[in-house]
Amino acid sequence: MSHNDTVALQPSRRPPSALPSPQVTTREPAIWSRNFRYYFTGRSAGLLSWAMLPVAVAAGLLSGGYGLDTAGYAMAFLVGPFAGLVLFGGVLADRFTARRMMIAADLANLAAHVLLALLFFYGIDHLWQLYTVLAMAGTANAMFQPGASSTVPLVARDVQGANGVLRTAEALTGLGGPALAGALVGFGATGWVMVLAAVAYGTSAICLLALRLGVVPAPPAGESLWRNLAVGWQEFRSRAWLWGVIAIWMFFAVLSWGPQLSVAAGVIVPEHGATAFGLLNCALGAGTVAGGLLAIRYKPARPLAAGAVAMLAYPLYPLGIVLGWPVWLLAAAQVAVGAGIGVWGVMWATSVQTQVPGEVLNRVHAYEVAGSVGMYPIGSALAGPAVGAFGTDRVLLVGVVVALLTAVALLAARPIRTLGRVPARA
Repeated sequence: MSHNDTVALQPSRRPPSALPSPQVTTREPAIWSRNFRYYFTGRSAGLLSWAMLPVAVAAGLLSGGYGLDTAGYAMAFLVGPFAGLVLFGGVLADRFTARRMMIAADLANLAAHVLLALLFFYGIDHLWQLYTVLAMAGTANAMFQPGASSTVPLVARDVQGANGVLRTAEALTGLGGPALAGALVGFGATGWVMVLAAVAYGTSAICLLALRLGVVPAPPAGESLWRNLAVGWQEFRSRAWLWGVIAIWMFFAVLSWGPQLSVAAGVIVPEHGATAFGLLNCALGAGTVAGGLLAIRYKPARPLAAGAVAMLAYPLYPLGIVLGWPVWLLAAAQVAVGAGIGVWGVMWATSVQTQVPGEVLNRVHAYEVAGSVGMYPIGSALAGPAVGAFGTDRVLLVGVVVALLTAVALLAARPIRTLGRVPARA
């Protein structure tokens, strides 16, 4: 490693008002700079691996003779550490720089997937071995996720356009990863899925190592981990638009977003078959790709307001299920829903990345992830008891109403509605 690379990895202090300064010149493209090309390649590889893992593990266990309870416990050991440790991932990314944490997380994931490959190749003697390695993978992703957001402003001048590209890649890997994993497991090659994922994480680590970043914002030296965490919380709650969105999103995740997948499956699969349900989820992914592509060019003056309007499409799918729409019409609704989600996701990510100072961005993003995504498992877990108590149609209709109220609340809250766009850097 050269002297310049060593300097690039060192955190430095910046004034609290300073935004991260992207190390790209005006002669480079606003999005597809050298740094962004490496980051895009590495991020896409990691997203593909993460998309394959749940399908490969669940399908591999079931095809290996294990029960649904074992597959459920496996997913809990994978997701639990992520939800519980992502806040500390944000603190560590600010203290040691996001790139260091992401490279370390990729290497940990590489090791975890090599171990998973060995378990599926040679047989799982004890389930605790599988659970331990999955917890290792979940922890690695908790350490990676905060830096994945804060790195975008460092590698592209057009932050919104870059987020649109990354959102599109996420949707495509979300479509292709599970399909690839399912096909390989169907041929009895669960272990090879893990080998492929390990190679992808190695690719991600190499790409991140190749980034040429200049001075990276960092918190003041000498502060304790708990002090860093407290400062992150203060920065989070000092922005009404930020905590306002998360507070609204928590209700949406528990009452609408979280229950929808399993409740919809309980209706679609018996009536139209598993293939139709799979195609509907593909339609959602296709819509998300369209939304991501749209958001690369569409740059409204008030991004969160525009994203909230796009989210008005969300109730179409659950409403269509209640009304008994045919599969083709439900697929059209899913495309619209996906497009709305894609636009909202880009507007939200760009707002956070451009409005929050670089030296606290990792921690603020960690609070955002913990508050929003952390509520999804609760909604998912409540879906079964809610259907048993109130019936499928009522649960879906509650989701429709809550989704509408979510968009209305986002538009009604002045700090959210009036938040302006930060122009792309020259």
